[in-house]
Amino acid sequence: FMLNKCLFPAAGHGTRFLPATKAVPKEMLPILRKPLLQYGVEEALAANINNISIVTGRGKRAIEDHFDNAFELESQLIGTSKEYLLTEIKEVIEKATFTYVRQPSMLGLGHAILTGESLIGNEPFAVVLADDLCYSPDKGVLAQMLEVYKKYKCSIVAIEEVPEDQVDKYGIITGKLLDESDDTFLVTNMIEKPNIGEANSNLAVIGRYILTPDIFNILKNTKPDKNNEIQITEALNEQAKKGNVIGYKFKGIRFDCGDVDGFVSATNYFAKNNL
Repeated sequence: FMLNKCLFPAAGHGTRFLPATKAVPKEMLPILRKPLLQYGVEEALAANINNISIVTGRGKRAIEDHFDNAFELESQLIGTSKEYLLTEIKEVIEKATFTYVRQPSMLGLGHAILTGESLIGNEPFAVVLADDLCYSPDKGVLAQMLEVYKKYKCSIVAIEEVPEDQVDKYGIITGKLLDESDDTFLVTNMIEKPNIGEANSNLAVIGRYILTPDIFNILKNTKPDKNNEIQITEALNEQAKKGNVIGYKFKGIRFDCGDVDGFVSATNYFAKNNL
């Protein structure tokens, strides 16, 4: 058992945050003093996953610069009372290996994951969407999911209950409870953004996945949807038909930071709790 690669799709335009995201990648928007993407990378490192693969696009150079040494800045801060401010990011840079690939056009999350195939190869891997900021004080969500993966050895999706009037924003699963002690469900079906009233449950997939490598071939054969996007939900559905997808109700709290309201909630929560 070795799972040591995590893919971060980070090529989207972040239109909901314009004009802030005109020149700054949305993944680099900070919650207090730390960019969203760094929270995600730290969650991967906490699960002992050190190979960080990032799918970027045009105008995302700030991501590569952030996860690199800044000699001028460091030399100015050395020996001053502010030196400690760079400690966290320096630890991240030392522990992780970063690789990058560009997604030339935005054709959906499935396409972004497929773009990362050259960085991942033929092995299981994690996927983190930095927009979904998860906070879990005892054990990070990815570390929890690895426990589930060790047990079932198939694709794992993180799920949470959402209000009925929000189901049209998510991939929604239908499944049967496998184990109450660890909140796992055998997924029988997944539907991407169903109309309100059409969904069979309110269990929504959030931006944490562990995927087996056969997902790449499935994605290659997945037809684009009406918006010409390749959806990961479709590919996961193929695996689910064979009984190869587990939904895991994670312990912790999630903020949808792809949305201004969620971003503000996260900022307030992290400020109030001194995180």
